Amino acid sequence: MRLLHTMLRVGNLEESLKFYCEILGMKLLRRKDYPGGEFTLAFVGYGEERDHTVLELTYNWGVEKYDLGNAYGHIALGVNDIYRTFEDIKNRGGKVVREPGLMKHGSTEIAFVEDPDGYKVELIQLAIHSTTSQEKSSPQLASQ
Repeated sequence: MRLLHTMLRVGNLEESLKFYCEILGMKLLRRKDYPGGEFTLAFVGYGEERDHTVLELTYNWGVEKYDLGNAYGHIALGVNDIYRTFEDIKNRGGKVVREPGLMKHGSTEIAFVEDPDGYKVELIQLAIHSTTSQEKSSPQLASQ
């Protein structure tokens, strides 16, 4: 058994795809309209679905906003250099929620950004960061 995807309902699919693909560096893996049900599904991620957990973005035609409630927390992405990744996301227009720094009562470096629908995305430093040219500035899933 393995985790396949997490589904998020989005109010503007194009804006959400721009955020996850252009700002966070994910790839659009597949997209399909369902005219009979009046919805569109778009799957995005850092690798193919057969090998990676991905996000399913669900756009219900005509629904522009959702109540996020108070039970949902965030999506977490492991990154190699949290400061460089955060600056890249910010420079691409990502909405900053929390600058990089140590989490309260812990030693893990984290930061938060927010997608167009208000979903929080946490960035977590995977290892001691350095400025080597071989490291990528795009977020990488912790399993990679």
